[in-house]
Order: sequence, then structure tokens, then C-alpha cells
Amino acid sequence: MAERKLLSIYLNDHLAGAAVGVELAKRTLRSNRGNDLGAYLESLVPELMEDRRTLLTVMQQVGVRPSRVKPALALVAERLGRLKLNGQVTGYSPLSRVLELEGLTMGIQGKLSLWRNLRDATGVAERLQGIALEELISRAERQQAGLEPHRVEAARHALD
Repeated sequence: MAERKLLSIYLNDHLAGAAVGVELAKRTLRSNRGNDLGAYLESLVPELMEDRRTLLTVMQQVGVRPSRVKPALALVAERLGRLKLNGQVTGYSPLSRVLELEGLTMGIQGKLSLWRNLRDATGVAERLQGIALEELISRAERQQAGLEPHRVEAARHALD
């Protein structure tokens, strides 16, 4: 019983993170249309949305009910995060891009850990039907590798 409660908390925390990640990626895309980062995000956003749907399927298969509260609170926190100081009173600055890409990087790393933990938790992995955890792990690794050059370039541009 305790393990089920912990699994529920863990998966719902990741569901909240996935909601924030999708919104952050969409916002970053809107601010970067027409450049290389925007082109990359055009393919990343649908993948992040698919990963979130996959997580919901995982939750269903292991009998965990999605929380309505955690994702809503996470989205409020994401929107409040937009109020951060970025060196400009209004608008998008080079530092905005750096902070957004750092957030996406951390989110993808968290998702990668999620997929690995589910794979390694034998009792959970046995209950997952049609969930290709190795493919999800590979995709998260590709997402991370694809995002990294954009993060590095954004940091160089903003901080040099």
C-alpha cells in the first residue's frame, strides 16, 4: 500500500512537470519562430505532448489516478516564472532564452530519469503493456542531445 502511494505521488509529480514542460516549450517556440531553435522546437513540442500522453497511459495501467491539482498548480508556477527579471522591463531577452532552455533541459533530464526508473522497477515494468520504455529512454536522450547545442549557443550569446 505504501509503495502504491509513493508511486502515485511520483507519477503525479512527473505529470505536473510534463504539463509545465509542454507549456514552456510552446512559449519558447513562439518566441523563436524563424530561427534554428524554433525549427528544433517545432519537432520537440509534439514529442513532449506525446510523452505526456504516454505517462497518462502508464498511470492508467498501474492504477494511478491523475491529480487535477498538481498540474494546475505547476502551470500557475510556470506562469509566475515568466515574471522573472531578464534584464528587460518587457519583452524577450537573450537571458530569457537561456533560462527557458535550462528549464527544458532539466525537464527532459527528469523525464529520462522517470523512464529509466520505471524500467528498473521490475514490479512496475511488468504491468506496462505496450509501453516501450527503451524507446522512450532513447527519445529523451535524443531530445537532450538536440537541445544542448541551442542551450550552449544561447548562453554564449547572452553571457559573452
